[in-house]
Amino acid sequence: MPLQNIKVIAFDADDTLWVNETFFRKAEEEFCELLEQYMPKEEANKLLFDVEMKNLPLYGYGIKPFTLSLIEAAITISNGEMNISLVQELIEKGKQMLQAPIELIDGIDKTLSELSKKYRLVMATKGDLLDQERKLVNSGLEKYFHHIEIVSDKTEKQYRKLVNHLDVTENEFLMVGNSLKSDVLPVLNIGAHAFHIPFHTTWAHEMVDKEVNHPKFRSFTKASELLQVL
Repeated sequence: MPLQNIKVIAFDADDTLWVNETFFRKAEEEFCELLEQYMPKEEANKLLFDVEMKNLPLYGYGIKPFTLSLIEAAITISNGEMNISLVQELIEKGKQMLQAPIELIDGIDKTLSELSKKYRLVMATKGDLLDQERKLVNSGLEKYFHHIEIVSDKTEKQYRKLVNHLDVTENEFLMVGNSLKSDVLPVLNIGAHAFHIPFHTTWAHEMVDKEVNHPKFRSFTKASELLQVL
């Protein structure tokens, strides 16, 4: 894979720069425990996922849409019989997630520091604008990035727009992220490079049952390994 042409490296944010999915899984477990008197945990978890998928086109990604889905799912599960205090508890759970301290992915600070000396770095992520901006500032990583791109979803169209905005060709653009669905496949489809660094927990919506075999694709186990090839 010809890496010598790369000029811009874009990094996903959640679970690539900092830990994110762990907070959602913990909130889901606590939600199912709170509603266990109305429905078994496994069924409640599936219903919650279905509600999230239904709301995704309307609300988009992020903690605030997730909190709204928690409340809607709780109303459905309890047939509207839950106490108002449970609604307050779910709202508080969302606020706690928004205010959680940033936990950087191991080795990412040093990796960005080294790569920023040779390439233009971009943060390209999806989700809630305010939340992602807040996390970036609190992470201490903002200084490494030439450009910040926060979109409602990661599609081939959005990646093409980003490449054009950065005034580079697809062959000069590399995307690094933990999701095959969002960070790899659409990038490869437009002719750019994509590196995959899996995170130990993946949201079901982001899972792809597909083996990627492409000359512009590589997979790594941790961020620091990027320095061995870039």
